[in-house]
Amino acid sequence: QVQLVESGGGLVQAGGSLRLSCAASGRTSSLYAMGWFRQAPGKEREFVAAIRWSGVSTYYADSVKGRFTISGDNAKTTVYLQMNSLKSEDTAVYYCTADPVWRSNYASRYSFLYWGQGTQVTVSS
Repeated sequence: QVQLVESGGGLVQAGGSLRLSCAASGRTSSLYAMGWFRQAPGKEREFVAAIRWSGVSTYYADSVKGRFTISGDNAKTTVYLQMNSLKSEDTAVYYCTADPVWRSNYASRYSFLYWGQGTQVTVSS
């Protein structure tokens, strides 16, 4: 089992930055993939970014590419999401996620087994 706890959310003005953190505990050595999804009110949960530990590759949704950066430590215990140039449409609850298998359809929420409780990010315009 793996437990995930997010932190770092909050209120920020448009154009500002936030850094989200996700602390993983439990069988973290088994993880091959970690990522971030977000869900705005009335919308489906959507993919934001993912990191593949084997080779440390990163993947991003087109909507955040060039503005957000996912990173993590080699021990797979912490994953970060640096968010720059924030826009009002980035407002959502952000969820950390992880899985022991890397799946080619990484942008699907069904590709990840473990989920955190989420942290709210609100961008004011």
